[in-house]
Amino acid sequence: MAVDIVIYHNPECGTSRNTLAKIRNAGLEPHVVEYLKTPPSRALLVELIDRAGIRPRDLLREKGTPYAELGLGDTSLSDDALVDAMMAHPVLINRPLVISPLGVKLCRPSEAVLDLLPEPQQGAFTKEDGEKVVNVSGQRIP
Repeated sequence: MAVDIVIYHNPECGTSRNTLAKIRNAGLEPHVVEYLKTPPSRALLVELIDRAGIRPRDLLREKGTPYAELGLGDTSLSDDALVDAMMAHPVLINRPLVISPLGVKLCRPSEAVLDLLPEPQQGAFTKEDGEKVVNVSGQRIP
């Protein structure tokens, strides 16, 4: 049975690369959307935020973005204003956002993706920084 998994990915981001590698370590090949090149529509972004059970502010990325210049730290800004900012500047969308039959989640840290995978890890996994997160039996390392 085919499993449909989508990852909103930035290949320049280590967390995003580690998340993608964990999906593949489960023997799954996701649909990879490089969201900086192909951002989601406003309606889809709002739907994904809702399905993830988070608020738009939870999906905002500060580091390496125009977050401060746009005054997005202002807590009086509405959810609509924050979504508008993400639509105008997709780099503000934090990543990786993963959609699977088990739900939608912002996978930070990358181990969060393990809760979304319907298939177990097929072997050991070590993150790019050298942290071992899955043992040779495919089990999470606490």
